[in-house]
Amino acid sequence: MKAVINATPLIAFAMLERLDLLRQMFDAILVPPAVYREVTPAGATRPGASLIARATWLQIITPQAQPTLEPLLLGLDAGETEVLLLAHEIAPDWVLIDERQGRRVARAMGLPLKGTLGLLLTAVLAGFLSKEDALADLERLTASGIRISQRWQDWLKKELETIEHPPL
Repeated sequence: MKAVINATPLIAFAMLERLDLLRQMFDAILVPPAVYREVTPAGATRPGASLIARATWLQIITPQAQPTLEPLLLGLDAGETEVLLLAHEIAPDWVLIDERQGRRVARAMGLPLKGTLGLLLTAVLAGFLSKEDALADLERLTASGIRISQRWQDWLKKELETIEHPPL
């Protein structure tokens, strides 16, 4: 399975020191150059930036197409635009994106979506992570300043509660 990833899920998994989960869950993680530059700016001390920079298994792939509309008209930044262009070109199994407008455009394009919390849930269901670890990771993300609406936090907690016997 292959996935095209945007900045927030990549930063979140790096902050949690769980980039290895992405590697376990997907055969290929494709990162557009604008996203890579956003998460690993030269000389910056962004959370998780050094872990991401050292993840040599991440594939930096430039989309061939150019946007036909000004991305700002759609409310997208450069990274989201490249994620959507690349996903449209290669038809990945998942587009990993958290930002609301990026998700709206991806849905309109018919792209398969997952966000950070969906990835945590998938990791639990696949047996890579315990329910307790996923809940602890949710707390760590919110405590670190990653904005996750209460609705989505409640969604993850409810979904985790429905798992009777975790596969771990």
